[in-house]
Amino acid sequence: MPRTFRTALAAALLIPLAACSTETRQDDTKKQTTVTILAAASLTDVFKQAGAAYEKSHPDTKLSFSFAGSQELAAQVRQGVPADALVTADTKTMGDLAQQTNAPRTIAKNRLTIATAPGNPKNVKALADLAKPELKVVLAAPEVPVGRYSKKVLDQQHVTVKPVSQEPNVRAVLSKVALGEADAGIVYVTDASTAKNKVATVTIPDAQNAVASYPAATLKSAKHSEEANDFVTWLSGPEAQKLLGSAGFQHP
Repeated sequence: MPRTFRTALAAALLIPLAACSTETRQDDTKKQTTVTILAAASLTDVFKQAGAAYEKSHPDTKLSFSFAGSQELAAQVRQGVPADALVTADTKTMGDLAQQTNAPRTIAKNRLTIATAPGNPKNVKALADLAKPELKVVLAAPEVPVGRYSKKVLDQQHVTVKPVSQEPNVRAVLSKVALGEADAGIVYVTDASTAKNKVATVTIPDAQNAVASYPAATLKSAKHSEEANDFVTWLSGPEAQKLLGSAGFQHP
């Protein structure tokens, strides 16, 4: 058989094989399922890490996160925004959505701290100091979980605070303090740890503090309920719990 003919024949045989390989890769891509997770704003950093870890061990699943205040997420669920699972920063918000969710499980807990400007120039030492009229304090709105927790701890200590603003989520409170637009604010311990060089913290004693619980649940309207349930279950496992612990969250 002439050499030129053999070369042409070999090339002709390779073309359908290459096409088949391309089709296989395309098919593999199509098999990847995108699971949408609505998550509390305070989970932003750790869930990005958790998502990367989960996708590495679950190559057929892609996680798409939407972060906001828990009350905003609840409103989205009620409005029928397409999503597969929900993680809130309190049990009340999740409980109010019992008709829209499957049974939740608590994946983590958190506590409050006072955030101040670096170096604490206003010398804030305790919750009682937040009542000083010369102090610009920012809090989350009372319908926001961290705002509700903040009101609870302040009321228990009989501290009346007149905030300069009430924010829609904990990250907005943290941002106001970090930018110097407020002297102090109450945030979660984990959020303050993400801005170590931008804020200082004042510890709230356990006896005066509040514990925030983070429940996770799949939505009854989920298009990918099986994959969503796998992720929610994984959040209680050792790999996810290690990531949450490293970010400052407490074991559930």
